[in-house]
Amino acid sequence: MRRLLAVFGLTLMALPAWAQDFVSTFSLDNGMDVVVIEDHRAPAVVHMVWYRAGAADEPPGASGIAHFLEHLLFKATDDMESGQLSKVVAENGGTDNAFTSWDYTAYFQRIAADRLDLMMTMEADRMRDIQLTESDILTERDVILEERNQRTENNPAGLFGEERRAAQYLNHPYSIPIIGWKHEMQQLSMDDAMDFYRTYYAPNNAILIVAGDVTPEEVRVLAEKHYGVLEPTVDLPERARPQEPPQRAERRIKFEDPRVAQPYVIRTYLAPERDSGAQEQAAALVMLAELLGGEGATSFLGRKLQFESQTAIYTAAFYSDVSLDDTTFGLAIVPNEGISLQEAEDALDQAVADFITEGVDTEALNRLKMQMRAEQIYERDNVGSVARRYGAGLTSGLTVEDIQAWPDILQAVTEEDIIAAAEMVFDEDKAVTGWLMKPQQDAEVLQ
Repeated sequence: MRRLLAVFGLTLMALPAWAQDFVSTFSLDNGMDVVVIEDHRAPAVVHMVWYRAGAADEPPGASGIAHFLEHLLFKATDDMESGQLSKVVAENGGTDNAFTSWDYTAYFQRIAADRLDLMMTMEADRMRDIQLTESDILTERDVILEERNQRTENNPAGLFGEERRAAQYLNHPYSIPIIGWKHEMQQLSMDDAMDFYRTYYAPNNAILIVAGDVTPEEVRVLAEKHYGVLEPTVDLPERARPQEPPQRAERRIKFEDPRVAQPYVIRTYLAPERDSGAQEQAAALVMLAELLGGEGATSFLGRKLQFESQTAIYTAAFYSDVSLDDTTFGLAIVPNEGISLQEAEDALDQAVADFITEGVDTEALNRLKMQMRAEQIYERDNVGSVARRYGAGLTSGLTVEDIQAWPDILQAVTEEDIIAAAEMVFDEDKAVTGWLMKPQQDAEVLQ
């Protein structure tokens, strides 16, 4: 098996030509950036518009407005009735949706390639000409409040996560939930929505990504026809956000809720994100997370804590590499029956220390690199996934060149790079440690 993996690994070290991204870029005169990703294997396209505005760009006191506006963009425009866009997409055999993060908001349709002109017609219409009513505001505000109830208020893990993130960022707006704080969501108004819309929903703050059975020339003609005529936002504000002060003390949270079914410990550390032209440290952190907690049976934490000592029934390590500003690296452990949260935390800390002392398993690192190459090849079968990778990266400060260089940067990570990254990131002065548990539960022995 080892020889077979070695031979197979050699074929994956360099991506074959058919598995590489064929990307073209250009900009319209009004400042809109356009990315075309060619894939002619099926007569379909994914059409996406990404705005460089998310929850971290919201004005103080209006948390949730970016996500609220995402909902409102499915209402009427000067040329479309409320809900018409999605109805037309479905009638033409396609699917559509939207999503909001801290750094971006994106809208997309997946449809037959010969319907691209129609998609651009509708998407360009709602970029500048949405027509909201007070009824829209009241109705959709109830929708997002119910969404918060389902995902957060009725979910102890969701509430716990909000508290931990608020403690993680002392000054940066990443501390604010994407969906918003409930008391502020209840006050979101027409003025809040339209102010955010008029400021950020503009061609000079947007990236158009078209992936699939198209050519750059075809996309350019259609983009100039539909998006090129739109007026840009004058004096578009720079993305100047409050940054973190030096963090000098660990923060700890004990969150108790009677609905908790399974207690666990989670710790997140402030960590650097992928920076344009300097992605090497982030690549080492990606590898660190995968080696520590990627697959339960083969990861370092899984092997040590789930199988050898049977301290845990689940372990994980995770890292959010794509981010405009500093991000987080996390560790989690769900203790086995009879193991207290303190014992679980101590065992987790010891396992991390052992990993740094023992060093990286060369065979495990080589297997991981081979798996990553394989995943990059398989990803080509989903043009939506490829388009999303570029959209998230470009709205988070990366360039097309950075995104294309990333697979090779991952392959170049060494054992020494990973240990150096571990020694850098595991600084408890930049950490938040949280315990999720039932009320009045004995922290020493949790049944």
